[in-house]
Amino acid sequence: MATTMKNTIVNTVGGTMAFFRDVRSELKKTSFPSRRLTTQNTIIVIAFSLAVGAFLGGLDILFSYLLAQYVF
Repeated sequence: MATTMKNTIVNTVGGTMAFFRDVRSELKKTSFPSRRLTTQNTIIVIAFSLAVGAFLGGLDILFSYLLAQYVF
């Protein structure tokens, strides 16, 4: 019983160590975007989000006005 538990613990620790070795190896292969590209993409996402928010806000105001005028 004790040997089985010891083997389980050793396998778990060994598996965890192997996992982190693999993660480190894969991160070395990864190419990350440059600061300039990251900044450009961030600006695009923020601008698009603001445009969609303004569009949806405009629709909300329009429908609220129409409901107030014709339904209530």
